[in-house]
Amino acid sequence: MNFLTPLFLIGGLALAGPLIFHLIRRTTRERTVFSSLMFLLPTPPRLSKRSKLEHLLLLALRCLALALLALGFARPFLKNNPPLDPTAAPPKRTVILVDTSASMRRAGAWDAARERVDAVLRRAAPTDEVALYAFDRAATALVSFEEWGRAAPGGRAALVTGRLASAAPSWHGTHLGTALIAAAEALAESDGKRAPGPRQIILVSDLQAGSRLDALQAYEWPKGVALTVEAITARRSTNAGLQLVAEALDAPRTAETVVRVRVTNSADAQREQFQVGWARAETKDGFVGKPLDAYVPPGQSRIVALPVPKDAAGLDRIVLRGDDEDFDNTVYVVPPVPQKATVLWFGADAPEDARQPLFFVRRALASVPRFVVRVDALAPAAPLAPGAAREAAVVFVAEALPETTVAELRAAALAGKTIVFAPKTAAAVATLGAVLGGAAVGATEAKVANYAMFADIDFQHPLFAPFADPKFSDFTKIRFWKYRKLDAAQLPGARALAKFDNGDPALLEVPLGAGRVLVFAGGWQPEDSQLAVSSKFVPLMQSLLEIAAGAALAPAQAFVGDELPKPAGEGATLRGPLGAPVAMTAAVALAQPGIHELTVAVPASTTRFAVNLDPNESRTAPLGVDELERLGLPVMAPVDPKALPAAAVELLQAADAENRQKLWRWLLVAALGVLLIESIFAGWTARRQIVTTPETPSP
Repeated sequence: MNFLTPLFLIGGLALAGPLIFHLIRRTTRERTVFSSLMFLLPTPPRLSKRSKLEHLLLLALRCLALALLALGFARPFLKNNPPLDPTAAPPKRTVILVDTSASMRRAGAWDAARERVDAVLRRAAPTDEVALYAFDRAATALVSFEEWGRAAPGGRAALVTGRLASAAPSWHGTHLGTALIAAAEALAESDGKRAPGPRQIILVSDLQAGSRLDALQAYEWPKGVALTVEAITARRSTNAGLQLVAEALDAPRTAETVVRVRVTNSADAQREQFQVGWARAETKDGFVGKPLDAYVPPGQSRIVALPVPKDAAGLDRIVLRGDDEDFDNTVYVVPPVPQKATVLWFGADAPEDARQPLFFVRRALASVPRFVVRVDALAPAAPLAPGAAREAAVVFVAEALPETTVAELRAAALAGKTIVFAPKTAAAVATLGAVLGGAAVGATEAKVANYAMFADIDFQHPLFAPFADPKFSDFTKIRFWKYRKLDAAQLPGARALAKFDNGDPALLEVPLGAGRVLVFAGGWQPEDSQLAVSSKFVPLMQSLLEIAAGAALAPAQAFVGDELPKPAGEGATLRGPLGAPVAMTAAVALAQPGIHELTVAVPASTTRFAVNLDPNESRTAPLGVDELERLGLPVMAPVDPKALPAAAVELLQAADAENRQKLWRWLLVAALGVLLIESIFAGWTARRQIVTTPETPSP
């Protein structure tokens, strides 16, 4: 028998305790009544014989209990297997989880990961079961347990190595929590199909600080599943990153003349001088124009404002120079070049009359970003040039129109245009029915006691989406003095985007062919409401124009891994930076950074937008293993027996044998049993002495 912690055998010296207590002679407890002792000299009693051991069985039980405790703490084990015998331990089920996120594109990181996987495969016993998973934003099985079992024992390692060779780091972010849960679930699914044995997850990753662990917050880690972290390092540990700074929601909506980027520098960086500038696809090693110098101390970040060059044709990226790692040194940007848009207004308004709705529309649309707007005001009876309605971005109708103009507007709506009705009177609503091609639509002037206000707004609609934030969603301060009461049942397919507090529709959307018709029940001029003088009017008109012109089909910036929803039009295609156009029959996941182009056939529109790397991937500082332990994961240190000295290998084998045999448990159970017997026997002995001792009679 051998002992893992033999120093605890020194505790056997405690066996002397029972011997000492048994040899101590106790003072007698008997008392004898005697007469006065005042005439006698005190004389101490003399022992007639030496101390001797009594109750030998009780002494033996106590000594045995102490001996068993000392042996248990010494952790004994039996050597019954040869060293490094792969069949000595029960078969293990192992999931190798390999990081393929964007941070693994750093120099040397991916090669180091493949070497670690090869080392893990060499340590695997023939009876072990191994599965290989790759993860970035989600975990994907490269080799499942079933494929490992079907493969020949001699070709299993080659199967895993070949599958890993076909993989490569992607551009996605690192969702480490989701990947660990997927690996744990894969082990749980195989529990009922195979004999029980040790289960472990071997994580091969750079374990960078930008890894997302939020999925583990509410997850209960399964018992018996150990986690071993094989942390790898890139050739250069420092890194600086570049991110595009999006425009704030409450920022002034004016045409941008500069683009802002954020430069971040790692805490252990050796460099702090960088250059930031515009570039084109063909200028991979240089800048277009003069770059800006950026001084960023280690562990800090700086925002750099880059002016947009006058000749912005072909500019699609901003690059960072002076960094050791270049995987996150490029951000793709669509330079804010204003587009021309024409707005038609049908009404008898004087352009400079501050009491008319046209006055406010002109001023609200004058500062729309990405658009140079021209508002053409036409009298209701004025002839409309052929094709003018189809060329306009949006058409406003405030009064009744002749049949020829109505036919042009209907054709434009069917082709995908947006027609906005803001009737000044109930009589002007008749034109709405003619444009929709159905029966006449009736309307009456609503009876408003004091005022009406918005009470129900659909913030999911793109028109009101800019107001979805709680900071901007309060419309209760806008009061309507009068409005036209419409019956939504008369409008086929009508959808109420906003309602008044009494339930009447305030803003309706009616689909018409590939386009739409928006109907305002109340005007925004001061005679009807306070809408035009409120802070909500300008962004509302801007949002309306962007939707009508197709500018809101795609975001100004997205991140790799985001989903682009299917546009509402027909014939939508998406062209990425590397491939041919792909038809969008459903939402599409963006997997490549670069400039993407979204095209819709009906209504005809083309939108270019940038897709960039997740900013968290630039946080390449190592993540502490204690963060995983804090979430309840049993993290074990990786051990390679072949890399250890002979003494360490022998100690490792001894610990493994003792852990499997666990003889100390039986010794502790035996000690508890002996103590129980000792307690019973000691109580019986004490009662027997009381019964057998005669009582001294009183004088």
